[in-house]
Amino acid sequence: MKNIRNFCIIAHIDHGKSTLADRLLERTHTISSKDMEAQVLDDMDLERERGITIKSHAIQMNWTQDNEHYILNLIDTPGHVDFSYEVSRSIAACEGALLIVDASQGIQAQTISNLYMAIENDLEIIPVLNKCDLESANPDEVEDQIIDLLGCKREDIIRASGKTGMGVDEILKAIVERIPAPTGDPDAPLQALIFDSVFNPFRGIIAYYKVINGTLHTDDFVKFVATGKEYHADEIGVLKLDMKPVKEISAGNVGYIISGIKTSREVKVGDTITHVSNPCLEAIDGFEEVKPMVFAGVYPIETEDFENLRASLEKLQLNDASLTFQPESSAALGFGFRCGFLGLLHMEIVQERLSREFGMEVITTVPNVSYLVYDKKGNVSEVHNPSGLPEITLIDHIEEPYIRATIITQADYIGPIMTLCLGKRGELVKQEYISGNRMEITFDMPLGEIVIDFYDKLKSISKGYASFDYHLNGFRESKLVKLDILLNGESVDALSTLTHADNAVRFGRRMCEKLKELIPRQQFDIAIQAAIGAKIIARETIKAVRKDVTAKCYGGDISRKRKLLEKQKAGKKRMKQIGSVEVPQKAFLAVLKLD
Repeated sequence: MKNIRNFCIIAHIDHGKSTLADRLLERTHTISSKDMEAQVLDDMDLERERGITIKSHAIQMNWTQDNEHYILNLIDTPGHVDFSYEVSRSIAACEGALLIVDASQGIQAQTISNLYMAIENDLEIIPVLNKCDLESANPDEVEDQIIDLLGCKREDIIRASGKTGMGVDEILKAIVERIPAPTGDPDAPLQALIFDSVFNPFRGIIAYYKVINGTLHTDDFVKFVATGKEYHADEIGVLKLDMKPVKEISAGNVGYIISGIKTSREVKVGDTITHVSNPCLEAIDGFEEVKPMVFAGVYPIETEDFENLRASLEKLQLNDASLTFQPESSAALGFGFRCGFLGLLHMEIVQERLSREFGMEVITTVPNVSYLVYDKKGNVSEVHNPSGLPEITLIDHIEEPYIRATIITQADYIGPIMTLCLGKRGELVKQEYISGNRMEITFDMPLGEIVIDFYDKLKSISKGYASFDYHLNGFRESKLVKLDILLNGESVDALSTLTHADNAVRFGRRMCEKLKELIPRQQFDIAIQAAIGAKIIARETIKAVRKDVTAKCYGGDISRKRKLLEKQKAGKKRMKQIGSVEVPQKAFLAVLKLD
């Protein structure tokens, strides 16, 4: 056990984690040159297309140093703020972390937030300066930032390049020398922490775990503590590039277990595995429960696909434990689910994965956050969906969630960023110089304002340099109103939103204009209205597609034309009573990108 090292890689998005992981795999000969490809651990098509890591990936490497053989378990983690829950799970299974910083961009917000997470878990941190081969690299200045942040010595920082392979040997050497071996007793009762799971259509559910104490053998009779279910360990093994079965896995190591589990509810990430005959006395503290930040309705396009959608979401939840969902129904869209996501990118990725991996085409409603509604009797209820709002006459006041947002940027972009944050009802808490030309600004902002397009705007006004991180900071009373969209006098509940009274008129007007562009013309006039309660605040009309019924009248009396037009008008009126307006999927999506 003294020769096992468990470590993860943490960094901001795009600082070169996955590329550096490739070099480590090559150097330890874990992967042969014919199997080598860029970002070998990012095995989802989506990850490759977007160039981001979405899932944590565990892989075992063998390394010999000073004639001793070491087993290195690497977990590559995502860098985007929307996948920080994946990072927290990886950190729980490790004793050390490589902190990777881009030598040209310096320390960014997500670097700091992931670093704090690692320090809270008492991990040994090895700072690595990546991309030192670039002409724009500024290693000396970035080293100063790392020393300020970590309080480490300058010689502790390893200069490396994932592209050329520079510094890879020093990193491997530092992993062996600096990261402590796992502590645990191979002879104690079995305690293993599940940190991830995947669904395999042929083998059932495969759980990945780290053994804290004890030893697990093939064919052992094991129990999952949180669900209380018991299974035979049909196959256990370690995670190389593919799964490699072994006879036993003892304390400190990372592995997988296949036990023919068919239903996804029986495996919970953060659960403990133990023996039935000799159980451990207490379960391991897993990770904190995930708190979704953004809620949106997900509905199948065909109503009969509802059960398939439920099965797809359950399988996806195995692989992505930060997704939460519960059934709901809507008058416009039928039966579907209210899903909780960690952010907009997370929502987009879930939608993509449902479509690619499970063939489920879905309609997603306008995302919103959860509000606390106080009624006049003093009762509090949590509302995720505008249609769940009680009558306006019964509400005393509504509180909305606030966040503490940290933005790190170059001083040149301070003006536009301040304007953006203040326009989103933000309040400046503090601003300070970190080093040289870089500033950290802290704002208190309503979560509802940043849900839709804040991150995209921040990136574009700062030319991609500003980095953004946030955490919840309580609830505050707010003047919110429910904005309804009516088509021909009928409310479309999927387009309702809760918004601040000051923004409601502007938002309602923009929404009506956008829907006018996107809803196809019918044989009758369609009135699109935005309303707050009974008050209409904006209106647009989509004109009917008309046949020219007067074309056959050449000259003659006006009354003949009038008679034909009146006849047509009566027909249109009848059609309007029975005609229904279909709202296309792109109209729901366009509302998210209103600007």
